[in-house]
Amino acid sequence: MAWEPETYYLKRNQHAPNNAYPVLVYRQCLPLPVSEEKTKLFLESHAWERKGTWGHIGVRHFHPNVHECYGVIAGESTMLVGCGIDDADGSGQEIELMVGDVIVLPAGTGHCNLQSTKDYLYVGVYPAEVDNVPLPEEDPVTGKDGPLMKLWVRPNSTEAV
Repeated sequence: MAWEPETYYLKRNQHAPNNAYPVLVYRQCLPLPVSEEKTKLFLESHAWERKGTWGHIGVRHFHPNVHECYGVIAGESTMLVGCGIDDADGSGQEIELMVGDVIVLPAGTGHCNLQSTKDYLYVGVYPAEVDNVPLPEEDPVTGKDGPLMKLWVRPNSTEAV
């Protein structure tokens, strides 16, 4: 099955460098019934390694040297990406996430978990640098020919990864 992600383009702001590549949200794409083990195997099968679970709420931050992929394995959550809905430029975006969703954040994307009814999010990472981003080898949901490979194109290039 092919999933088309929602895309969110973010501007740099005083809180986070963000990235020219869009944030991707895949809805209801994790294998059912959703479990940590199945999610781990699913994302790792597309070249994204497991690093742990996300358990902090309300801490706005970004990672300058990794792309991140969160798969919701229980409950629901609101994630703020861009890190500033109250910024003058309105560069932040609140995204509601539910069991089975996957969100992919390019390196430098500001983010925080605003609230969660059950805070269990799977984390996969792909090493990178904010402005000199080595692109992932595969889309974490659909593999080598997935949407990420077409949407995350190097600047001044017509070639995808």
